[in-house]
Order: sequence, then C-alpha cells, then structure tokens
Amino acid sequence: MADSSNFEQARQKLIVALDVPSADAALSLVDRLEGQCPWLKIGLELYVAVGPSIVEKLAAKGHSIFLDLKLHDIPNTVAGAVRSTASLGVKMLTVHAAGGPVMLTAAREAAAELATSPQLLAVTVLTSMDQAQVSAIGLERRPQEQVTLLAEMGVKAGIHGFVCSPQEVAAVRAITGPAGVLVIPGIRPAGAAVGDQQRIATPAQAIRDGASYLVVGRPITQAANPAQAAVAILEEMAKE
Repeated sequence: MADSSNFEQARQKLIVALDVPSADAALSLVDRLEGQCPWLKIGLELYVAVGPSIVEKLAAKGHSIFLDLKLHDIPNTVAGAVRSTASLGVKMLTVHAAGGPVMLTAAREAAAELATSPQLLAVTVLTSMDQAQVSAIGLERRPQEQVTLLAEMGVKAGIHGFVCSPQEVAAVRAITGPAGVLVIPGIRPAGAAVGDQQRIATPAQAIRDGASYLVVGRPITQAANPAQAAVAILEEMAKE
C-alpha cells in the first residue's frame, strides 16, 4: 500500500477518459469510479453526442474537467472556441499544435483575456501514430522529432502545456522546464491490451519521466470494476 499522501497526490494526476456515447453512460461510469478520480476527460465522442451540458453536470459534481477537442482551425475561429469553452468552467482544453504558431498565439491571447481561463494544451503527435502513419501524411521526421519541433514552436508561441506520448515526456519536459504541464495519454498498465495505441508506457514510467497528468481510458473504463482498476493504477503512480 502506498503512503496516503502519495496516493492523494496520484489522485490529482490521474485523468479518466470518458470515451462513451451518452450522458447516461458517462454518469454511470463516474458513479462506478466511487469517487476515486476527481479528474475526467471529455472528448469528441461524448461532447458531440451530448454537448456542453455534460461538462456542466460533471463540474457541478465537483469534478475537474479536461475538455479534449483538439481545436484546429483558422486563428480567429480557434480563439472564439477558446472563449466559448472557457465559459463552461473547464480546467484544461486542447488545441492542435499542427495549427501553427499564429493559431496557437491566437488561442493563448484569447485565454489571457478571460477572467477564468483553462490551461491550454497543445497536442503534438497522436499516440496512435507510429512511423508508418507519420510518413503517410508526408512528414519525413520520426514521431519523436516531430513532437520536439512542435513543442519548441508552442513554447515560442507562449504555450506551456502539451499532450505527447509517454515516449516523448522526457524530451518535452526538457523543453518546457519544471513549469510545463504535460498531459500524457497512451498509458497502459503492465499486461493491459494495447488497442489502437502505438507509443505507450506504464504509469510508473510516465511519472518517472516527468508527466504532470496521466490520461487513462479503457484499462479503467472497460474493467469489470473501474474503481478497483483505478486504485491499482493510483497505487503504481504513488510509488514513484
């Protein structure tokens, strides 16, 4: 059993991905987590199906919300979307680093205008993309090199939060320094199914390399007992 203070610190770093198709499914899953995980991620599937109301419902229950929409459009449109989502009370919001420095700057400036703004996170290279996928979209760099390029670009645009795979945590941490916020998906406990993820690591390794938060979906949400699965991951995180 991990030290209680370490366990509580781990609870504040674990984000459960609510990748489900309805509000009922999301609320049921949250109930089955039995209060173990204060942070929840709402992505495209749930947000498109339900809309902003699910953000408001879960925030009203005391949860911190990571809204993962990967905003990627012209700068003016992304700036407007940042303003709109901030009114929902989300704590973190993703934009896509591939939108370029002008778009990232517009997002940052829009957030800076708000009384209460979310932590902006620039998504680098999706964890589902290996070398073959990166090459298929015309990039000659290795995934790790592309992540580094995008993180450096983001920092120059005033963005200090990033989403990258576990394999790039240490490199991005070196770019951002200790103040950077690194949110890491592609987390798989030892023995868990990989699924469609390619660039993965265990919770312990990601924390060791400098992750600020870990995003975990299927290993928790598809477990017979989600709360028990979450506790097992928290125990591993708390030992680091």
